[in-house]
Amino acid sequence: MERAYQYNYSQLKPSVFDIQGRERKANTIVKVCQHFLQTQKLDHLSLLDVGSSSGIIDNHLANYFGHVTGIDIDDPAMAFAQMQFNKPNLVYQQGDAMNLAFPDSHFDVVVCSHVYEHVPDAGTLFEEIYRVLKPGGFCYFSGNNKIMLMEPHHRLPFLSLLPQWLADRYMRITGKGYHYHEKHLGYWSLKRLCDNFVLHDYSARVIETPEVFGVEYMLTPRSLKWRLANSIANLAKWATPHIWLLQRPENNNMA
Repeated sequence: MERAYQYNYSQLKPSVFDIQGRERKANTIVKVCQHFLQTQKLDHLSLLDVGSSSGIIDNHLANYFGHVTGIDIDDPAMAFAQMQFNKPNLVYQQGDAMNLAFPDSHFDVVVCSHVYEHVPDAGTLFEEIYRVLKPGGFCYFSGNNKIMLMEPHHRLPFLSLLPQWLADRYMRITGKGYHYHEKHLGYWSLKRLCDNFVLHDYSARVIETPEVFGVEYMLTPRSLKWRLANSIANLAKWATPHIWLLQRPENNNMA
């Protein structure tokens, strides 16, 4: 079966309208960007959020960045965002992550947060992100990989590890749906898609100092969970969720 977009995803996952949860994610994006750039001031930067959904994250980012554009193919989510959030430096529009309607070298920052597994072709997604980034610009990328005991979208153990036919059957047997749409990649496969970028891996750093990056609500410093997460991040980075900054090289111009 050829993979297609999940239209109206927000109707399947009401968690995208969770204001507190989405603002926490936005806060981490801001803190990672500030740490990478070694400055608190981001208001000179333009930002594109690919897969902006309900717009809650973008509304928060607009408090820090000079201009924020959020795109998504999800009609109900876009309608919610446009109705709820109105700032002079914030724009929402329908858009295809694999065919971005922007010129080359247009944005300073692109956000791609837990989106790659939903698009039909993750390779094309990364190519488009590279294209619209200015030389020296970077993408804040976060995403899970295939090695997960508990699949986060459907809360089914080992789902992401199964071949497609068996994952589909697992979904049907458990009453979660007819087809397992999400396609997570292993660490090395995902890394290969990012070969054109300079990769700055923040995954272990965020886990090590959760209070610096605003994730202490998930990982209490020096707790047993924190110690275990640190051990996994340092010894088996291929088995942890990723936070990467993908930087387009300064001296690389597109033909």
